[in-house]
Order: sequence, then C-alpha cells, then structure tokens
Amino acid sequence: MRTRNKNLLLLAVLMLGTASTAPEFGQKFRADELHPAPSGAAVQGAASQRSSAQDSPAQGSWDAVTLGRVEPRSGEIKIAAPLPGGRIADVLVKANEEVFAGELLVRLDDDEALARVAEADAQVALHKRARNDQSAPAASADRRKAEDAAADAERALADARWALDKTTADWRAGSASKTDLDAARSALSRAQDRVRERQDALAKLKALADTPLPTRLEGELNVAQAEWRVAQAALEKTQIRAPADGVVLRVDAKKGELGMPSVQPALVIIGDVSALRVRAEVNEQDLGRIRAGQSALVRAAAFRGREFDGKVSSVARLVAPSRINSGDPRKFNDIDVLEVIVDLPDFGPLVVGEQVDVYFKSEHSDATQ
Repeated sequence: MRTRNKNLLLLAVLMLGTASTAPEFGQKFRADELHPAPSGAAVQGAASQRSSAQDSPAQGSWDAVTLGRVEPRSGEIKIAAPLPGGRIADVLVKANEEVFAGELLVRLDDDEALARVAEADAQVALHKRARNDQSAPAASADRRKAEDAAADAERALADARWALDKTTADWRAGSASKTDLDAARSALSRAQDRVRERQDALAKLKALADTPLPTRLEGELNVAQAEWRVAQAALEKTQIRAPADGVVLRVDAKKGELGMPSVQPALVIIGDVSALRVRAEVNEQDLGRIRAGQSALVRAAAFRGREFDGKVSSVARLVAPSRINSGDPRKFNDIDVLEVIVDLPDFGPLVVGEQVDVYFKSEHSDATQ
C-alpha cells in the first residue's frame, strides 16, 4: 500500500512538471514559430518570387504575421437557387470552365413556367386581335404603335436569350463554333438595346399632356401584356445564370436534387481568377499596425522555396470572429480578427482556396534597411 502511494505521488510530480513547461491554454502561436519568416534582405529584391533559404528575419521586421486564404480578385461568387423547391433539371457547366455574364449554368424544372408563358401568349394574341378590330382614334395611333413596338421588342429579347442558351449548350457540346456563340451574344446585346430604346420612346409619348387614355380593349391588352411579363419573369427564375464573367470553381448542383436559396452549400461557385488576392485575418491587437498600401509577403506550404510580394489593398472597418475555417493548429477561432485584403501582382502557381502565411512589412524596417 505504501509503495502504491509513493508511485501515485511520483506520477503527480511528473505531471506537474510537464504542465509547467507546456504552453498556456489558448495561446496564439505565431506563424513564424512553425513556418520560419522570410529574411529582411530577401524582401528588398524586385522579383515577386525568390528563394528563402536565408530565413530568420531581424527582430521588428514584421508588424504582424497571420494566416490567410487565396481567393479570386472578385471573391468567390456563390450562386444559389432564387426560390426553394425547384428540382434541378440540368447542370450545364463543369468545374474549371470559363463562363460569361448571363450564361445559363443550371436549369430548374420549368414545365409549369413554360405553360404559363404559353397561356399568357395566347391571351395577348386574343386581346390584340380584339383591339385591332376596333378602329383607333387618330390621337391614339402613335401610342398604340409605340406599345406594340415595345411589346415586340420584349418578345424578341426572350427569343434571343433562348437562342443564346441553345447555342452555348451546343458550343460546349462541340456542335457549334465560337463564331456562332459570339453571334448569338451580339444578337442578345442588340435585343437588349432595342428594348431600352422602345421603352424609352413609349414612356416619353405617355408623358405628353395630349396623349389620350387607352380604350377598354386597349387596357385589356395592356393587362394581358403585363401578365405575360410576369410569366416570363417566373420562367427566368428557373434559369440560374452567371452574374459575371469568371471561372467555375466548384459545382455542387446535381440533376434531380432540389435547389435551395442558400449559399451553404451553393449550387455553383465562380470567380475571376485572372488575378488573385489573399484574404487574411489579423488579430485585433495588431489593428494599429496594418494600413492600406503596406507591403506584405506571402508564403505557401506547397511552395516552400518561393515568396510572393503583395500589397494591402483594403482593411476592414469591422472586428468580428474568424471566418477562415481551418484545422491548422496555428488557427484559433475564439479570437476576434480584422479582415485584410492583400493583392498579389504575380501569384504564380498559387490557387484559389490555398492557405498561406502573410507577413506584413514594418515601415520602420523599410526605413532602416
């Protein structure tokens, strides 16, 4: 029994000694403790990527060291379904494909929406025939002509958009040429211009004091035209399009699934990867050391022999909890951080989503070197 008590006492002493040498719980590790910081001399070169064999910077060379993630210049554009419950009928793009603004990415089940558009079309045709059978007052002729021109332009726009969607799908399938695609895009652009022009002309005409009010049949036709626009807008909500030019970074949409109006997860994520930047999260204690225009240096674990010059383009005006999720032991999520954007003039082999170390250059070190 006495021997057992002695062993327990010895074990307690050993555990106490180990705890005294362990880091304090919740301690924030500096990135340069696990990933050596670049030398001050290495920063003075003009090349944006250089060897970092001579590590161990001088004290005070860096105002702050933190983690960040590489992202597109546009940020990640997360695209969700506009309405809940729509079943995905077709996914038209794949990861790494370039897309243009307005391109159809995902099509939801549109049978009901198409039927409503067809019904609205029939109502417009019916009321237009009844209106045309009625003789128009001379003063109403210009307004009636302008209304018809605007309505025709809207239908031509819908047709041009449908034609572009079909040509784009054919081009991706290899059955249409790039010339065909460019022609379809130009036709859509012309149709959009024509709608704006004719709507402006109609608005100016209606603003004139001597323009007579519509007759009953003209009013019924206008209502039918409005219902067609509503049906067309509902159809367009089943067509999920790219809001900007970019590259498809990720596709989570699958045919047969239900599209939900949530970006977690998004159906498709796109971004402009012609230029990259780093979104870094700086401890709020370093707030006074970071400024727009400040030089920075970026390192990635995948390219240990290279360094990438950067410059702080913006500093957030809000301190908030960290949003960069990482399993890295250097990253703690129980601290408040400030988001800082670092532009990379030459990002080399870095890719979107890659985690990097960001070193913010000290103004004092610039002056003394």
